[in-house]
Order: sequence, then structure tokens, then C-alpha cells
Amino acid sequence: MNVKEIRDNTIPELNEMLANLKDELYKLRFQHAINQLDNPQRIAAVKKDIARVKTVIREYEIKDGKTA
Repeated sequence: MNVKEIRDNTIPELNEMLANLKDELYKLRFQHAINQLDNPQRIAAVKKDIARVKTVIREYEIKDGKTA
């Protein structure tokens, strides 16, 4: 997932995407704990996607004049 794809979404879509990514990360961590994870690099990729989505959400908040 790249930033251009993320920026094409609205805030509610981004929040839904963030929730889905967090759920996926939880499941990946659980699989990793019980040694059933096929691709451990997927955990790092999901973490980076979460950071990208949070960054874009924060950019929208700053642009709209909201503070954290």
C-alpha cells in the first residue's frame, strides 16, 4: 500500500482501514506466537501501513485546524 492510495480515501474510510490493519496485526502476532506464521516480514509491512494511515489522518487533522 502506498501513500497515494491512502490519500485518496476519506477520514471515515481511513479509520476503518486503520481498524482493519490493527486487527490483521493482532492476528499476525498471535500466529507468530504459536509458530504458524508463514511470512514474518508481513508483521513489519502491516506496522508500516498503520503508520502511513495514521500519518495521513494526522495530516488531514492539521489541515482542518484540529489539534491532538
